[in-house]
Amino acid sequence: MSETLPLFPLGTVLFPGMLLPLHIFEDRYRQLVRDLLDGPGPQRFGVLAIRKGRETGVDGISALHEIGCTATLRYVIEHDDGRFDLVTVGTQRFRLAALDSSKPYLQGEVELLAEDTGDVAAAGLASRGVQGLFRAYLDALAERGVQVTILEVPDEPAALSYLVAAAMVVDLSDRQHLLAEPDAGRRLTAERALLSRETTMLRSLTSTPAPGLRNSPYSSN
Repeated sequence: MSETLPLFPLGTVLFPGMLLPLHIFEDRYRQLVRDLLDGPGPQRFGVLAIRKGRETGVDGISALHEIGCTATLRYVIEHDDGRFDLVTVGTQRFRLAALDSSKPYLQGEVELLAEDTGDVAAAGLASRGVQGLFRAYLDALAERGVQVTILEVPDEPAALSYLVAAAMVVDLSDRQHLLAEPDAGRRLTAERALLSRETTMLRSLTSTPAPGLRNSPYSSN
């Protein structure tokens, strides 16, 4: 079953459960927010990572990734000059079926993707392995001077898989690959390999990783 959503292309990947603050200043995205606020709930839009192009400017985007995540409005501040500050949260993955450019901002026909654990026994086993590797990875980051505060590491496979995906300091292509995994079990399996690779790399470095985790992703759109 498909539906049409406003789209917000970004130079990052949004995962379910992840907070995403946004500063809205471009006219097209001001209109997107106004349309959301004036329309019926749920007040949400689709976030897609940019494959080619840039976030700002006319005709800045030439290609988008196919798998994205819906962002639901949680908090909105409207400024006197028409700008908005938003706090949104990732809610559900989707697959982009078609683009619609009839409005100032992009819209997309999307297929919302069900949350699937995959093989339950295998996912549970993968969860336990990933929990240990994730703690080792966080320790390795701390050794490099990057502090990441995780109040609780969940046991539930889907929640764990998204937390780990959002917290790792990896390239956009790796993050997009994790978002596109069809179920939590396969995502955790992929994360197990990534965590091992990144932890080994961190412990062999003599400098701090460039993309820090001190701030939440913030897009100036």
